[in-house]
Amino acid sequence: MIADTSQSDCAVLIDAAGTGEFEAGISKHGQIYIYKIGGIGTVPVGRMKTGVLKPAMVVTFAPVNVTTEVKSVEVHHEALSESLPGDNVSFNVKNMSVKDVHHGNAAGDSKNYPPMEAAGFTAQVIILNQPGQISAGYAPVPDCHTIHIVCKFAELKEKTDGHSGKELEVGPKFLKSGDAAIIYMVPGKPMCVENFSDYPPLGDFAVHDMRQTVTVGVIKAVEKKAARAGKVTKSSQKAQRLNEYYPQYLPPQS
Repeated sequence: MIADTSQSDCAVLIDAAGTGEFEAGISKHGQIYIYKIGGIGTVPVGRMKTGVLKPAMVVTFAPVNVTTEVKSVEVHHEALSESLPGDNVSFNVKNMSVKDVHHGNAAGDSKNYPPMEAAGFTAQVIILNQPGQISAGYAPVPDCHTIHIVCKFAELKEKTDGHSGKELEVGPKFLKSGDAAIIYMVPGKPMCVENFSDYPPLGDFAVHDMRQTVTVGVIKAVEKKAARAGKVTKSSQKAQRLNEYYPQYLPPQS
C-alpha cells in the first residue's frame, strides 16, 4: 500500500457509487461518490488517507483488484499536480466503469505495496457493553473506515490485561464486558484493511448494537488473500511501460 509517504503513493477511500452530474466533495454524513461524466469518464471521489496521489500514477483498487491510470487530480474543483493526506480528492481514471469500483474500496500505488483483499486479520479488542458472553462464532458488523461488513470472531486467541497487554489466558471460551483480548476475525465479504501500526485510518474499528458501542479494536496483523487475476486497463499497461523505459516523461517523484 504505502511504504514511504515521500514516494509517489497513495491511499484513497471510496465510499459509494452512483451516476449523475459531477459533484466533488463529501456530505456532512461522510457520503462520497463515483461519477460517470460525459466526455470525461469515471471520477472516483474520496478522502486521501496517506501518501501522495498524482496524475499519470497507476493505482490498484481493492478488494476488487482493478488497476488503472490516474488521468487528473482535483481538490475542490481545482486541478492539482498532487493530492495529500486529508484532501477530499476527485480523480479521473482511464478505461474504468463506475461498476468496477464499490463502496468502501481503497486505492493505492500499484507498484508500492498496493492494497489487497484481507482473508482475515488479528485484532486487539476491548469489550465495552455486552450483556451476555461473546464466544467464537460471534459475527457482528464492525464499522471499519467506510465499510460495514459482517466479520466473524473465528478464534479467541488470548485474554489480556487491558492496561499492560500482558497475557492472562490462552484460548478463552468466552469474553464479557470489561475483557480485553486478541482475536482472529474473518470477513464475510471482500474487504480491505491494514495494520493499525502501518496505516491507522485503515486499521481500527468499532462494533455498535442497540445504540451502544459493544467493542472497539485495532488490527495487529492482516492475512492477505492471494491476489487473483484482476482487471488491468490498457492505459495502465501503457503507463507502466512508459515508466519502465522512459521515466523522464512522467511527473517527478516527491
